[in-house]
Amino acid sequence: MSQNVSKEKKLTLISLILMIFTSVFGFTNIPRSFYLMGYAAIPWYIISAAFFFIPYAFMMAEYGAAFKGESGGIYSWMKRSVNEKYAFIGTFMWYASYVIWMVNISSSIWIVVSTAIFGRDLTSNWKILGLNSTQTMGLLGVILIVSITFIATKGLNKITKITSIGGLAVTFINLVLLFGSLLILALNGGHLAQPITSFKGAFFNSPNPGYQTLISVGSFMVFSIFAFGGIEVIGGLSDKTENAEKTFPKGVTVAAIVIAIGYAVGIFLCGIFTNWNEILSSPGVHMGNVAYVLMENLGYQIGQALGLASGTSETIGLIMSRYMGISMVLALLGAFFTLCYSPLKQLIEGTPDEMWPEYVKKIKNDMPMNAMWIQCGIVVVFVILVSFGGEGASKFFSKLILMTNVAMTIPYVFVAGAFPLFKEKTEIAKPFEIYKKRSTVLIATFFTIISVSFANIATILSPYLTSGDISSTIWMIAGPVFFTIVALGIYKKYELKHLKDQAIIATDK
Repeated sequence: MSQNVSKEKKLTLISLILMIFTSVFGFTNIPRSFYLMGYAAIPWYIISAAFFFIPYAFMMAEYGAAFKGESGGIYSWMKRSVNEKYAFIGTFMWYASYVIWMVNISSSIWIVVSTAIFGRDLTSNWKILGLNSTQTMGLLGVILIVSITFIATKGLNKITKITSIGGLAVTFINLVLLFGSLLILALNGGHLAQPITSFKGAFFNSPNPGYQTLISVGSFMVFSIFAFGGIEVIGGLSDKTENAEKTFPKGVTVAAIVIAIGYAVGIFLCGIFTNWNEILSSPGVHMGNVAYVLMENLGYQIGQALGLASGTSETIGLIMSRYMGISMVLALLGAFFTLCYSPLKQLIEGTPDEMWPEYVKKIKNDMPMNAMWIQCGIVVVFVILVSFGGEGASKFFSKLILMTNVAMTIPYVFVAGAFPLFKEKTEIAKPFEIYKKRSTVLIATFFTIISVSFANIATILSPYLTSGDISSTIWMIAGPVFFTIVALGIYKKYELKHLKDQAIIATDK
């Protein structure tokens, strides 16, 4: 056994950085950031890397090393550090974030399908059974989630191939953006489509009229924090890293810098070929389709820079956006199939067995079949409520994305909040420690929680304070509140049953 351990290949500094980068870096964060803030998005990525990503990644590493032998993931971490109730609510919120993600993707994926087929987003013209385009997207979303749940309950073993093909194709888009932008820059003699008239004006003021106030600009931080999602993978890497005490903190720090620079460079590249007012100010452009609009424009501008005819340039643009659409369809479908059962299965199997009725725990084809249909019903209700809420496609997709960002960053607060108590528990063996002083533990926890909390509060309040859009604010609050109430209800029922069973055992003795 010791011979096998000694021969196990450890991660070097470079391989650790690459693993973190590929797990965290997401292409679509770049066009969305440029759409919302222009060049002014760049400083927020630097702030998020310094005050959220690095301190939180180090926490993940310490948790992962301490609890590497335990199943249950973050539930085990928080239960051992705080208590069972705190752990369950935090874990349930983590699970709920994926439910909100499914609500988002089940409707927004049709933009990707449209782009893959036609080369551009035509969903604003789609109408079924007399429904408007937003309601049609909702109906198609319902059909998709029901279909995926049906297929997934039959058992899944080859879906990872779809995910990996889509992932590789999306990764290639980053290279297309880089080299395509540099080609345009060279052929246009260094001219930027989005000019930089002054450093302050370009990097601290958004061209987007919806992001002019302090509260709206501050709300962008939730996007930059969300862009560092996927950080959970770090928890299991510390014990697999060569000379972890020195290599790991260095690797995480370098990875954070590389990712922040990657996003900064990507956002700047968008400005080489896209003038915000000319391309992105159109009412038909929104957060759901901006990535495809930008890629189509990249193709068009490459053609124009090469001196090709306008029709030929448009064809190149359609090929570019269609390629991205096909890549994203594959990647999103793969992710959807995995995420419709994986978080749910981890929630049920990682928490106490007594917490769930036998009906919910039923496993068939290695899938929690009944629980998946209950989950499907919840997603369907949310999709119908949001899509039939009476508003345009732009607001609809913006609302879905904001709901997803808020929901998926809330669990960070729970995990970070448990960290000081984890450090105080001397009975928990800690083979790997970066935070060795109480003061550094508290500072790291403070900055992590404050960063995420500030970003979420600003995001939730921004629609109402800036434009009187109370609907978006309510929906962003409604998701987390609904799932918190559900979590408390499940735990209360478990608590009463658990105490009752303990009382019966005590009486029998």
